Amino acid sequence: MLFYRAALPLSHQTLTFVSTVIRTHRRRLGSPWRRLNPGQQALLVLVYLRKGEPFAEVGAGFSVSTTTCWRYVTETVELLAQRAPKLRAALRRAVRQGMAYVIIDGTLIPIDRIAVDRPYFSGKHTIHGVNLQVIASPDGTILWVSGDLPGSTHDTAAARIWAILAALRDAGLIALADKGYHGYDQTGQQVLTPYKGRNKPESQKDTNRAHARLRGPGERAHAQLKTWRVLRK
Repeated sequence: MLFYRAALPLSHQTLTFVSTVIRTHRRRLGSPWRRLNPGQQALLVLVYLRKGEPFAEVGAGFSVSTTTCWRYVTETVELLAQRAPKLRAALRRAVRQGMAYVIIDGTLIPIDRIAVDRPYFSGKHTIHGVNLQVIASPDGTILWVSGDLPGSTHDTAAARIWAILAALRDAGLIALADKGYHGYDQTGQQVLTPYKGRNKPESQKDTNRAHARLRGPGERAHAQLKTWRVLRK
């Protein structure tokens, strides 16, 4: 078997955060000695989530068995999931931080499905995938990510499933969205979308251009998500 070193494009801050979560969990359990310390376990998990390699390959790189690797990853993912902000909590935090608006958009994460799994096939993108609804700050920082829905799900339908409009109303926040959300908010007060149609007056064109500039940073949130190759599974 051959081994090689590889760089992981993540910050030391991320590693420290995950290590602290693991260390706190072990202390709470009174956990005995383990093969890997919290920092090593955190690095193993981040490698798996970022690169999406099989447990056997990742485990071999840290000199642990496939089963141990799976156990470390499962444990850590559950710990991180417990800390993930819920939709309403994320929007309340955005209000406290003084955000004037948030950016909402759906993204399709390609997955390793086969052709018979039709609900996961996106006709728009002509690939199999899952629909994720993402809410980002004005600078493109991820605030909240929904659960996954089949790739054939339209963004408006997904937003209704996750009750995003009601959460925005409760928080008193405005969300900028693309044309895929046109008609989602009948009042046009919480979810703002570009004008549609041809031969629009210049005022509407200017509004659409300003809307696009403000929404642009939201693409950063999608780019961040898609670097985690484990989502393809």
